[in-house]
Amino acid sequence: MTRSSKDDELFPATSEQNDIPKGIGRRAFLMRNAAIGAAAVMTGTTWAPEARAQQAATEAAAQQAKREAAGGDAGLKMSSALSPDLDVVKSSKGPVMTVADEFYKVGPGPSSSHTIGPMRITYDFYQRCTKLPADQLAQATGLKVHLFGSLSATGKGHGTERAALAGLVGKEPATVDPRFLDDMIAKPDQTYPVTLGSKTFNLSLADIIYDAPKGDFPHPNTMTARLMAGDKVLYEQEYYSVGGGFIEWKGYQPPKKGQPKYPYATMKELRQHAENNDLSVADVMMANEIAVSGKNEEQINAFLDKIANAMIATVKTGLSYKDDVLPGPIKLHSKAATVYERANDDTYMSDRAIGLVSAFALAASEENARGHLVITAPTGGSAGVMPAIVYALTQSPRAVPMDKIREGLLAGLAVGYLCKHNATLAAAEGGCQAEIGVASAMAAALITQVLNQPPRVIENAAESALEHHLGMTCDPVAGYVQVPCIERCAFGAVKAWAAAMIATNEIASRHRVDLDTTIKTLSDTAKDMNPKYKETSEAGLAQNLVLC
Repeated sequence: MTRSSKDDELFPATSEQNDIPKGIGRRAFLMRNAAIGAAAVMTGTTWAPEARAQQAATEAAAQQAKREAAGGDAGLKMSSALSPDLDVVKSSKGPVMTVADEFYKVGPGPSSSHTIGPMRITYDFYQRCTKLPADQLAQATGLKVHLFGSLSATGKGHGTERAALAGLVGKEPATVDPRFLDDMIAKPDQTYPVTLGSKTFNLSLADIIYDAPKGDFPHPNTMTARLMAGDKVLYEQEYYSVGGGFIEWKGYQPPKKGQPKYPYATMKELRQHAENNDLSVADVMMANEIAVSGKNEEQINAFLDKIANAMIATVKTGLSYKDDVLPGPIKLHSKAATVYERANDDTYMSDRAIGLVSAFALAASEENARGHLVITAPTGGSAGVMPAIVYALTQSPRAVPMDKIREGLLAGLAVGYLCKHNATLAAAEGGCQAEIGVASAMAAALITQVLNQPPRVIENAAESALEHHLGMTCDPVAGYVQVPCIERCAFGAVKAWAAAMIATNEIASRHRVDLDTTIKTLSDTAKDMNPKYKETSEAGLAQNLVLC
């Protein structure tokens, strides 16, 4: 540990402490020395200065040896490094291959990586188990899921155990009734029958195990699922919830896809395709969606309509709740409806507009906090940003037609894909800049595309929105996606609108920062960020806000 002047102020040296043994950190030695002295006073034991120093040195050395055995500081921290074997890492080397129905997902809040991902994982594992040989299934006595890393650290607040159990009993994120998950809170000891082959056994929340939060995992959101025969593991699979509801597993191979008509890995390449072919960003995206997914334009538009309508529905539902208390120990009152009502009474139109957009974002984000169905755009934690913009554009005198909203959703995908491809969408990997920042950038692209702006303006708007979220940490209080997450969606939506207005009014060619540079900075900042600020609830507001 590096010695600092602050250490000297906190632990002034005494005569017996001037000669600190070599190879032992000063702070660790002095802390042990002080603890021994305090214990001596409380117990009435007499310690000679030399003996006290020797004991402190022995204890500090033992602590240091333990740290080194665990891999030094890295072994005692939340892991945020990614294994090079993950497809999310390997796929960043080629052109963007993500498609709309992989990115925009419908599922229960409050987190795409901690709720939707784990439910998809355990549902996948259950389906795998149904295909095992009959003689193997005949031995089965149960299923177990172990959560690691960030899933273990903040899974309680995210309802990860409920989502994981729901997947094991055959529930899928897009169709699960949120009331089924709510009942698990009311009845934590409830058992659920599961049939595999000729065997039926009961599962409960006790079968979802919060395992080690710290360690060297392939991804910060790692989990294992096991088919058990007593204490014996019959079948096991290791999985990773890599952000935005995307999942992988050990040995994962991506599905076969077509090749994009306009291949790109950067915004510069995408913009060149658009400008050279006299296309909009939405046009380029639609051509690639058709080529990569194998679907036709009508099918893709139908999916985009479904997503837009789902976004509108989440806002409407969120606005219907009046001052209820959100789940969990924070006892946070919802305020979307109140903000909406008061914003409508604002004298000045500009104040009213900001208030209404904020209310729409709060409404969708509060739905996420309730564990109700939301849309990953790009994640559950940021699920208030894009819906707020879609709602503001459609459910107002502006009444933007659905075909323009589809174009905006495609432009938003362009930005989201690039952030996933070249940085991250996961707060457990990159902090909240990877969630709210990306959502705000996507929303800024949506607005400017709806306004029929050229590709350069769309890029500038997305860049500004993302740039002004760089460095944002993820520190959910008590592990719940409420404080500061809900209000962050409102600020993300307002920033998206501000970014769009600046981009449409500036001289586009004079914009000094390009989107690719900002996405790289997002990636670099994510790597440099202290792991405790990556969805662990170990720092920031989560550490300093006292709940009474």
